[in-house]
Amino acid sequence: MNVKSYAKVGAAFGAAALGLGILAAPASADPSTSTDYRTLAVVGSDTTQFVMNGLANGTGVVDASGNKIIASWNATGTPDPYNTKATGCSYTRAQTNGSSNGITRLSEDIANGGTTCIDMARSSRGPKASAPGTDLTYVPFARDAVTYATDLGSTVPTNLTRDQLKSIYTNCTYTNASGTTVTVAPLLPQAGSGTRQYWLDSIGVTTPGTCVNQNVQEHDGTAITAANQLMPYSVAQWIAQGKGLADVPNRRGESRLRNIEGQSPTTGSGTALALNPSFVFSRDVYNVVQTTRLSDPAISEALSDICAASSTITTYGFGAISNCNARNVTGGLNS
Repeated sequence: MNVKSYAKVGAAFGAAALGLGILAAPASADPSTSTDYRTLAVVGSDTTQFVMNGLANGTGVVDASGNKIIASWNATGTPDPYNTKATGCSYTRAQTNGSSNGITRLSEDIANGGTTCIDMARSSRGPKASAPGTDLTYVPFARDAVTYATDLGSTVPTNLTRDQLKSIYTNCTYTNASGTTVTVAPLLPQAGSGTRQYWLDSIGVTTPGTCVNQNVQEHDGTAITAANQLMPYSVAQWIAQGKGLADVPNRRGESRLRNIEGQSPTTGSGTALALNPSFVFSRDVYNVVQTTRLSDPAISEALSDICAASSTITTYGFGAISNCNARNVTGGLNS
């Protein structure tokens, strides 16, 4: 095993057990004990950590003997540092917080001779064009969307265009319907966030303005503390946070999801509230694996079982997809 220790670097759900019974027992954050390593270690995206935790700790993603396959580790929290495997695999949460950081750790394992510490990386974005190749395969498993959120009583409009959002995240201003230039205070998720990258790509911003607060933990509506602030938010995360699920902390605060180009990010209301799969900024979310390990029995079983758990996926606010478990999206290391 390649010994890796990065510890010094960078410092109520039973009622929702539906369909396949994946969530017959309440899911939890990390594996139920810090030494419950299981066959596959998964780190990365905050966006998909709760749905992956629900899948990993339920009764559906298991081997032929009924043993849980996946140990899904949260992007933030305690213990910190933590171990993904029994020996030589210590990480701080900061190192694995976000899609890019999870993919980087997986890539390091591969570059050092094999995936011994991390087997899969959660990612809320596809591969970067700047790192082409076939070392990694991005396997889609659900649909998400991203919009902006503001607080109740916000002075920011409840509908903005792509061009207005581009101006906001470049200059912290936008032009309203009356032709007036309005100053706002945009927030942006922390570096390494897949949602951050997807949002900037979607609104056409390469480099955010220096006026943008770029150090916010993603999908935490309590970070919005002023009437002129806004932040990108995963629609699936916002829905799940409001369901009262035992394993999903409600970080919405007073935030509300807003429209883009006149489109609503959700459909329905109340208990029927769901993600709008045709929203202007919709995306697949992925589990990233080493391409040469796609035929590994544990990985193959896990990816197949995840796709069979559509009721769990929708319980956590995501949309089921017809291309679940497709193997055609690839990237190089650190992509």
